[in-house]
Amino acid sequence: MPAPAAFFAMIVFGSIGLAAFIYGKKVVALRPIVLGLVLMIYPYFVSGAILLWGIGMALTVGLFYPKQ
Repeated sequence: MPAPAAFFAMIVFGSIGLAAFIYGKKVVALRPIVLGLVLMIYPYFVSGAILLWGIGMALTVGLFYPKQ
């Protein structure tokens, strides 16, 4: 059983990932689709709460970082 902080991170970033994936499909944009999938899948492979929060925040910032 994961720690409460890790479990909460899984729920938060999974939800953000799902929203990004749906948005990406709606506007046909590859970046939100890929980042959304990664946000939904990565918690299954990372075990530490601090690492979960760090990776999740970095990927979430990547969603909003302007394209070049």
